[in-house]
Amino acid sequence: MFETVRPTLPILVAAIALAGCNPGADEAKRQREACDAGDTAACNAFARKLQQGDHVLRDVARAAGLFQRACDDGVADACATLGTMYLRGSGLDVDSALAATLYEQGCDGGAVVGCTRLGILLRDGDSVTANPARAAELFRRACDGGELEGCSDLGALYAEGEGVASDPVRAAELFRQACDGEVSDGCLGLGGLYAEGMGVSQDPDSAATLFKQACDADNAAGCFRLGTAYAAGAGVDQSFEKAAELYQRACRSRHGEACYRLGVLYQNGTGVDRSTGRATAYVARACNYGYAEACPGKGGS
Repeated sequence: MFETVRPTLPILVAAIALAGCNPGADEAKRQREACDAGDTAACNAFARKLQQGDHVLRDVARAAGLFQRACDDGVADACATLGTMYLRGSGLDVDSALAATLYEQGCDGGAVVGCTRLGILLRDGDSVTANPARAAELFRRACDGGELEGCSDLGALYAEGEGVASDPVRAAELFRQACDGEVSDGCLGLGGLYAEGMGVSQDPDSAATLFKQACDADNAAGCFRLGTAYAAGAGVDQSFEKAAELYQRACRSRHGEACYRLGVLYQNGTGVDRSTGRATAYVARACNYGYAEACPGKGGS
């Protein structure tokens, strides 16, 4: 028979002490109590824990109510967060027009992430009339406030000359600032400039390095661009096998052109075993993901 090993008293005491010591849960309790006492900044903080399930049971509907309470009391960050919940339908019915209003309220109150989010809506004409020039102003405001996604978005406008005069050099500066701050779209944008020689000297090696940096951060477009670099042997040794692997990774994240390129590789048996069935399936997926060239009558089968 095996002898049962019983923990010694010091071990039991330590275990009990650790079980009762949970800083995250204690913090959530303090925030809830402060919120109940009327501290709306605490309501905003506790709502984030409810939204994420951080040391409390996840409850997005209750989080939305607390964000609304905090927003109504002037907590700008709560307005911006609530805007995203309405935009995505997270615990609330989708209402992109209300999302835009909340983003503006947050931005005006100093939550620069609200400036970025409103700028994206205005850039894309999503639920509001497209206004690239105002989007640029909002991205600039966000970037100046330290919101690096806004820097990347502003860089994209300078690269395209949309809402601002085209200025690839300024675009490169903004993309680099964002990329240095680990915003993957900044790395992607800067890589694109190096690939084309816009605003910077053409440098396929640097482009491929930046595309990899974006891809490693799970940026589907970064994986796609790195895949095209491998297919062309631009800045990396040519490898259709590696290109197929990267296209597949991007395709899984609903990047339509990556699905289409992968379909072409299967159709031709380049880097993968030839398979008409898989080729057809990937081209169809590309069309479903919005890549028009893959749709029947647009180049797709």
